[in-house]
Amino acid sequence: MSTPERRTPPGLPSVADGSADFTEAWLANRRLSAHTRAAYRRDVQQFLGWCAGRDLDPLRASFLHVNAYARDLESTVDGRTGRVLAPASVARKLSALSSWYAFLVRLEAVAANPVGGADRPRVARDVSSTIGLSAAEVDAMLAAAERLDGPTAARDRAVLALLADLGLRVGEVVALDVGDLGAERGHRTVRFTGKGGKARRRALTPAVVRALDDFLAVRGDVPGPLFTTATGGRVDRHAVFRLVRRLARDAGVPAWERLSPHSLRHAFATTARDEGVPLEDVQDAMGHADPRTTRRYDRDRYNLDRDPAYTLAAARSRRSRS
Repeated sequence: MSTPERRTPPGLPSVADGSADFTEAWLANRRLSAHTRAAYRRDVQQFLGWCAGRDLDPLRASFLHVNAYARDLESTVDGRTGRVLAPASVARKLSALSSWYAFLVRLEAVAANPVGGADRPRVARDVSSTIGLSAAEVDAMLAAAERLDGPTAARDRAVLALLADLGLRVGEVVALDVGDLGAERGHRTVRFTGKGGKARRRALTPAVVRALDDFLAVRGDVPGPLFTTATGGRVDRHAVFRLVRRLARDAGVPAWERLSPHSLRHAFATTARDEGVPLEDVQDAMGHADPRTTRRYDRDRYNLDRDPAYTLAAARSRRSRS
């Protein structure tokens, strides 16, 4: 018996017609930050381009095609780093593609999700590939920012302060508007859209407040994007990448060429844990749904001195003396 042909649901264009596709409908159906939405769009478009190069209809792709695509990704050189894509990057691209296909399954445009049976790379949940920074190196970068001069100095200091003191994602920082700054119950605050489209709020440290106030004194408090370019456009994440590396270089950080804004987020978490901040508080601050994600940043988690067996033995000893 032949398999019935899957047809595009009424009101939606076909993937292959070139005029539009399901991607925007899929993205509109998800609560995502602008940065995540853009990344997912790129991930799906990359796969659609791969299919087009092989004259393959994406609606007829099988897990074998997805496997072949994944192997191609694993040998792809990242133009920014000059290295092949990390397993985590490949896994993220396939995760986005799986979500896209799951949407098509619900629309009955495809019979099954071909990514479900694919061979995805294994990614260790308790290991972060991000190049980290020590607390002293972050301090040195903040000091380098204080030495900046020129028309963007106040803006750049405020950007770095948000990354360093709050551990925000670069996409969260560049998406901020002036109206996102506020005050609640005696705290100066910032509201932003976190990963997964979640509305979040964080308290601002005194150093961040000073940096923002100095910047707003120059910028003015007119509505619109908080951080803008000389032409009035919103500062993008690539400009922040360049800023972080330039300040790391000026601060004498050895690995400055391999750093990213996420390195400061990594440093926020590791330093907080080093200073004894409870894991759940760090998890809440970073907006992690899974505590295992936060645990990756705890560099001292394998220290045998922290084995709970010692704590239990000490308690037993105290009880025996009482």
